[in-house]
Amino acid sequence: MRDIWSPPNVPAVEGYESLCANFRWQVPETFNFGTDIIDRRAREQDGPALIWENAAGETRRYSYSDLSLLSNRLANVLRANGVEKGDRVIIMLPRLAEWFIALIAAMKIGAVPIPCIEMLTARDIEYRVANAEAKATICRPEQTAKFASVEKLIPVRIALGEAAGWLDWDSEMARASETIEPAIVRAEDPAIMYYTSGSTGHPKAVVHAARAIYAWRVSAIYWLDLRPGEVIWCTADTGWSKAGTSIIFGPLSCGACSFFFDGPFVPKDRLEFLRKHHVTVYCAPGTELSRVVGEVRARSDLGRLRRVVTAGEAMNPVVAERWEAATGIRIDEAYGQTEALMVALNYPNEPVRYGSMGRPSPGSDLDVIDADGNRLPPGQEGDLALKMPNPQLMLGYSKDAERTAACFIDGPDGRWFLTSDRAEKDADGYLWYRGRSDDVINSAGYRIGPIEVENALAEHPAVQMCAVVGSPDTERGEIVKAFVVLRQGHAASLELTRELQDHVKSVTAPYKYPRAIAYIAELPMTITGKIRRRELRDREFARPASSSSRTSSVV
Repeated sequence: MRDIWSPPNVPAVEGYESLCANFRWQVPETFNFGTDIIDRRAREQDGPALIWENAAGETRRYSYSDLSLLSNRLANVLRANGVEKGDRVIIMLPRLAEWFIALIAAMKIGAVPIPCIEMLTARDIEYRVANAEAKATICRPEQTAKFASVEKLIPVRIALGEAAGWLDWDSEMARASETIEPAIVRAEDPAIMYYTSGSTGHPKAVVHAARAIYAWRVSAIYWLDLRPGEVIWCTADTGWSKAGTSIIFGPLSCGACSFFFDGPFVPKDRLEFLRKHHVTVYCAPGTELSRVVGEVRARSDLGRLRRVVTAGEAMNPVVAERWEAATGIRIDEAYGQTEALMVALNYPNEPVRYGSMGRPSPGSDLDVIDADGNRLPPGQEGDLALKMPNPQLMLGYSKDAERTAACFIDGPDGRWFLTSDRAEKDADGYLWYRGRSDDVINSAGYRIGPIEVENALAEHPAVQMCAVVGSPDTERGEIVKAFVVLRQGHAASLELTRELQDHVKSVTAPYKYPRAIAYIAELPMTITGKIRRRELRDREFARPASSSSRTSSVV
């Protein structure tokens, strides 16, 4: 295998078959992203690492050496306040440079960062703090109130400004040293933790080892096609694992620079930023690309852009074709999940097939299998599974050994990790998504567990029973749709629909609210009293896809 420290100029020059045949994992015994990537780059190949801009036009630029010294300071602040190797650190920040600094700093001392989005409610935070046994948290002052009920459980609290009872970021950083003795982090040591929605109950706590942080650079080389000195703009939010691989870990491992925009989504502004910051690789969900392409008038609108990629939701082939026709640049989709990140890629210099998830990434044996773990031939639908061992895969779900064990199956040629997705492959090895094998809803790249939404709805006094499923949508792929049985004395109305939607937004992260609500007399149930969500979902997918703007009641 090539020296992964210095990415090749043309990643797939050998051709896909030769690349995969010759690829060998070379995972080191120890790997600390903060020292082995950031500090080493600062010493040996310093250059631009981060460009940040906000909606007001304020811009800041950071080199690898800037990130190295600033993360040393914060690492010393954390350590001085008792944060040690293995401690969990909740980092709830938007698209700010401090997000980069906080993740790197935690990793330097061997602590385990937990990136979270600011849309989380106080209840969401309560669960994460208790489940992770978080030792520290970092957030903006305006978010500290969400931690009020759990402050006593978190001994180290840092705010990006003044907040009563919290350490002030600027004051602490000003006093901290720029030199540090980093932790030794072994390949199997926990290195980062993400919460992701499942089909039952609370979000799953996915714990990744240091080996995964190291291994994720493979997709940055062979899919993002990043080269030292280039600029990538990935628009994923900070709480998603996609932000880890395509904003910080992958790009910085390749010596590239990330553009980070903290502001609202305005399609025409995307083109301005691409030109202004000389972005060469643009990574965005299909829903975003479908709106941006409408603003493209000429190839010059895109500046130096040479590559566009997407992941997190199935790419609509019509949108992909429109984009390529308007820009001359194709869209290369990849498939991954929080538990393993990108394991199927559409490669540069290889044929792209719009609508396909791509082909297995180098070093990943991803295939379609039956219930007994047998590989299925092309054209047959089955469970999409990843062959073990694979360094990209999680250590497991924190405090849930039973759920972790349920993800694996033994077959004739070894052990498989089940992704919970259904797929089939064609004669050339391209994989095609055929749906979920569980009830998780994928809406515009957001994974939403139906139980979370049902629990929120059930708290409203008008709701007797409810069921939540995904419903096909032309823009988002799927939207959250709720089927509600009302209590006596309550009647269906547009006003009630809005009230229920607002209630869900107040109880859990707002992106989970039901964009459509149907009021029905009774829910389909099994003889044992369980809701048959699959029946409701199948009914929805038998109907033509609608527009995601629909919010009115269906009575």
